[in-house]
Amino acid sequence: MIPFIFSSLAIRAVGEAAMAMVQEVRRQFKTIPGIMEGTGKPEYDKCVAISTDASIKKMMLPGAIAIISPLIIGFMPGLGAEALGGFLAGATVSGVLMGMFQNNAGGAWDNAKKSFEKGVEINGEIYYKKSEPHKASVTGDTVGDPFKDTSGPSMNILIKLMSIVSLVIAPTLAQISNAKKSDAAVSQKNEIKPVAVVTKSNSANTVQYK
Repeated sequence: MIPFIFSSLAIRAVGEAAMAMVQEVRRQFKTIPGIMEGTGKPEYDKCVAISTDASIKKMMLPGAIAIISPLIIGFMPGLGAEALGGFLAGATVSGVLMGMFQNNAGGAWDNAKKSFEKGVEINGEIYYKKSEPHKASVTGDTVGDPFKDTSGPSMNILIKLMSIVSLVIAPTLAQISNAKKSDAAVSQKNEIKPVAVVTKSNSANTVQYK
C-alpha cells in the first residue's frame, strides 16, 4: 500500500502547486498591463517561489512515510524483522511495477499531446493543435506529466530510502530478536515440571505428583 499512498500524495502535490501557479499567472495578467504585448514585466520570482515552496512543504508527508514506515513495522511489538522483510519485499515489487506503469503511461500521454503538432489522423480526418482532440490530449497530459516527471521516478527513491532505513536498524532488530530468544530459552530451562513419585501401600500402588 505504501507506493500507492506515496504516489497519490505526490500527484496531489503537483496538482495543488500547478493550480496555485495558474492563479498567480491569472492575477499578474489582470494587474500588470502589457505582459502579452511585451511592454510589462511579469513577476517571475513569485512563480518560482510557488514551485520552491510546494516542492519542500508538500513532499514532507510522503518523505516522512518512507522513513517512518520501516521503523514502525520493525519495532512494533508482534512484528519485528520478519514482518519488515515481508514489507520491503511487497513494497519493492509493487513500487517497481508502479514506477514502470507511471513512466510509460505518462510518456504516452505526453507524446499523444505532442503528436498533434504534425497532425493526427482520427477516423480518416487530420487534427492539429487547438482542435477538440488536441484539447482532450492536453487534459490527459495534466495527469501524464506528474506520472512521468514526479510520481514515477520517485518510486526509485522510495524503495531505496525504505531499504536504507531498514539496513540501518537491522543490527538493533537482530539484538532485540536474540535477546527475546535467550529470555525464552532461560524461562523454558527454569520451568518447574511435575515429577511422578510412586508410593506403595497395602492395597495398591499410589502415584503422587510433586
